[in-house]
Amino acid sequence: MILPDSIEWTEIDPGIVVMGSTDRSVLFGGIGPRHEVNIGYHFKISSTPVTASEALQMINSSEAEEASESEWELANSRGLLSAEIGTIERLADTGHDYWGKACDGRPHYGGEHALKTLRRWSKSGPVSILRTPISEVEKPEGVRLVIREDPNWEDNPPTLPTGKDNQRILFEEFVISLFAGVIPSFLWAHYHASEGYLREGWLNLIIGGIFIGVFTVLFWRPTQPTWYIKSGRMTKK
Repeated sequence: MILPDSIEWTEIDPGIVVMGSTDRSVLFGGIGPRHEVNIGYHFKISSTPVTASEALQMINSSEAEEASESEWELANSRGLLSAEIGTIERLADTGHDYWGKACDGRPHYGGEHALKTLRRWSKSGPVSILRTPISEVEKPEGVRLVIREDPNWEDNPPTLPTGKDNQRILFEEFVISLFAGVIPSFLWAHYHASEGYLREGWLNLIIGGIFIGVFTVLFWRPTQPTWYIKSGRMTKK
């Protein structure tokens, strides 16, 4: 049996960490929204990941639990975590994004068909990845464990909205398609196309311009707001 004393633990004091991405482009974006988490309790976290079978024994025989992504981020922001290059470690959270997340340190569960939150250690540092959950014991990745000191999670914690602002995003897409695609297409046709093309091919110019505007989502989109805790509520800036 694996006992708590056989694992090297690191003490983590309460603190605030900001996590997530403000970039929603396909190639360079990350999991969003970017948000602040306030962890108001002490906890111990395993300095390195343990195997899945060791984690299962620890969870069944002691107060240890899988670390939440927020707890992991707070410890890592202080330079207190390590793992061998190539290690993939599992955290407690699941989801496709952070919408609806309670920002007090507890794990975030993204509902049905949510992906498992992982960290892959590379030469440049840990990278956040999501993956479909697989069987419970025979998992290839390690597990980061925590022992919490009375987290006392409230019933109404600061919580992110349940979904993104779709109206804002649609407006952004309209403006980007207009100025990055449609208007340049008409200007090109005005100066370079044959006489009468604007009158006869205007619909093709609009469709082509929209396609160009949408295509730019691969590389760039405006910076998205970051959410902060203010008076017990999440406020975006």
